[in-house]
Amino acid sequence: MSKKPIIINAPASKSLSHRTLIAAALANGLSRISSALDSDDITRTRDCLTNCGADIKEENGDLIVRGMTDGPRGGNADGKNKDEAPHELFMHESGTTCRLMTAVAAAGHGSFNVHGAPRMHERPMGELTRALEKLGSTFDYQGEKGHLPFIMTSKGYTGKSVNITLEESSQYLSGLLLGAPLADHSVTINVTGEKAVSWPYVALTLRIMEDFKASFVVESKKSGSWKEVPWRSLKTARPGQTRFIVEPSGYQATDYRVEGDWSNASYFMAAGAVGKRPVLLKGLAADSLQGDRAIMDILSQMGASIQVTFDGILVEPANLRGVTVDMGRCPDLVPTVSAAAAFASSPTVIENVAHLRIKETDRLAACAEEASKSGAETDITGDSLIIRPGRLRKGETIDFTTYGDHRMAMSMSLFQLANIDTQFDNPACVGKSFPGFWDEWAKITG
Repeated sequence: MSKKPIIINAPASKSLSHRTLIAAALANGLSRISSALDSDDITRTRDCLTNCGADIKEENGDLIVRGMTDGPRGGNADGKNKDEAPHELFMHESGTTCRLMTAVAAAGHGSFNVHGAPRMHERPMGELTRALEKLGSTFDYQGEKGHLPFIMTSKGYTGKSVNITLEESSQYLSGLLLGAPLADHSVTINVTGEKAVSWPYVALTLRIMEDFKASFVVESKKSGSWKEVPWRSLKTARPGQTRFIVEPSGYQATDYRVEGDWSNASYFMAAGAVGKRPVLLKGLAADSLQGDRAIMDILSQMGASIQVTFDGILVEPANLRGVTVDMGRCPDLVPTVSAAAAFASSPTVIENVAHLRIKETDRLAACAEEASKSGAETDITGDSLIIRPGRLRKGETIDFTTYGDHRMAMSMSLFQLANIDTQFDNPACVGKSFPGFWDEWAKITG
């Protein structure tokens, strides 16, 4: 290796920070959470949890979480004060907070005013609210049915069985799983629909539930009968053939350290592949259950040189080639891969990503539009994005649109490594998941 690598410390996992804080807040007793991410989205989840009755304090860089003794409590939770206002669950633009916390609050008692920023009110929630109605909650929609804002009134999960699809988002299932241990009976969650996306995020949920001592089993249907399977052996949830049986175990307080985030590390790994200097990523678990660990495999298929060392994960510059890749399990990587693909020598086809249309923005259209500004040709066909590399517009100034989407800003910054002067309309949007991004990125750009 000719050049000294740029060293980057990966930020804490956003997905695991959400789930860890929720489990700690639902447990009896005190949990100490270290290395949790500090970002806009995590702040939303923290605020929702404290509004439901948890106590979260910072101490020496850790979060000390005192769990709710009786589960989430909303306004008029005990039925005595009919005039008590619903408790505020303000989601802003955090889709993860919205889907997880709505399902978790429904496992509690009382009424909750669930609302967010205008874009959050456009994103679908009908699949989850239908499931929560089946479990006993009622919804008073303030606008369009199946969307925020709404007033949700709950008496816990009174139903014993519910169906959910993973076609739009795996977070509906994750939310139900996180709420189910609070019921006073076992709850069976059946996966239905045509296909399942983003399964690795469900695996992260199960890992946190297991680590905080919630009791559950996963069953697969084989030859017409249900058989328990080790959850870590599953690569997806097959609709009609996968179900989860969650016991009324609650959660136990646990001290927990949050691992590094593969999603936010992806921009730096791609920088190591397309830039001039190697990049060494520290703080990542190479055997992580995070689905976005796939960035290592995708960049390797494209020709990048990647080594897992005792010091971290080392990515060295290489001439990339295009690939055809199914990214249904790792949709948050699509902006990174679409930018890296513009540096390649041949076309890249990203398949099975129709669900990107309901992210912070229509992320499928956004990736096509912004990657094309670099000189590539892009097309969207059905659920696929195609990037045909062209002559990179080196030496030019290009105005990139972020759409207020943190992942668009971070991924399109890769074009700085093609000697393009990148200008962003809203660079501060990275605060949603990675407030320190631009300081870390300055190490890459020098």
